Amino acid sequence: MEWYSSLELFPKIFWSIALLGSLVFILVIITTFIGGDSGDLDTDAEIDADTGIGFQFITFKNLIGFFTLFGWTGIACIDAGLSKPITIIIALLAGLIMMSIMAAMFYYMRKLNDSGTLVYKNAIGGVGEVYLTIGAKRSSIGKAHIRIQGALRELEALTDAETDLKSGTVITVKSVTKNGILIVEQLN
Repeated sequence: MEWYSSLELFPKIFWSIALLGSLVFILVIITTFIGGDSGDLDTDAEIDADTGIGFQFITFKNLIGFFTLFGWTGIACIDAGLSKPITIIIALLAGLIMMSIMAAMFYYMRKLNDSGTLVYKNAIGGVGEVYLTIGAKRSSIGKAHIRIQGALRELEALTDAETDLKSGTVITVKSVTKNGILIVEQLN
């Protein structure tokens, strides 16, 4: 405490910001790793129905990053013997750069999110192959291999064709029923 109280006001401000910012930064990291970043503690969560912008520059985590880097950069500038205005400018720039990097990082990580939900309508127009015989005029459900949403899937299928579609027949998807059964026809 003697060391801290012997500091002048300018370095004392930067040390306070750096230490407080670092403490909160460490607490945020620890709670993130133990799962405290969900529910009521998640201050950066977007509302599900919100159709607003996905890129958020001013968030709690970004502000913590700003103040942490602002404080430590200010201390480094003071130790290097730079003037007060130059120290403040460099510390502000470092903090803003940190905020920009963190905002961009969270924005691009959010874009990596995939629900994994299969949307059957995406199969319309797709080409595939009959796996299990599909009965003529929707008489029996068969199965077909169709590439949908980047993966090869085995899906139930019906046809309006006059003859059965045998295993190995190349087909195309015309439509999809409400319950997710493909309506296919033989590819000419």
